[in-house]
Amino acid sequence: MMPLIFARPGDRIAIKKVGGSSDTRRFLNNLGFVEGGKITVITENGGNLIVNVKEARVAVSREMAGRIIVVGPAEQEGTGK
Repeated sequence: MMPLIFARPGDRIAIKKVGGSSDTRRFLNNLGFVEGGKITVITENGGNLIVNVKEARVAVSREMAGRIIVVGPAEQEGTGK
């Protein structure tokens, strides 16, 4: 598991946990960042990410991306721990 900020463009990853205050979690959930959800990293610029979530592109700041814990591609395939 890792924070979303460490994902690379092209990675298709699963959301494991969304952290932060209740307002932050609610905001991210409304954007589609829910536990078990799949997202794809489109691009990264200075730590800020553009991801594809629920058929929409969403820009996520470095700060917000640090609160989203994901499972990387290798872990999803069962080859990583």
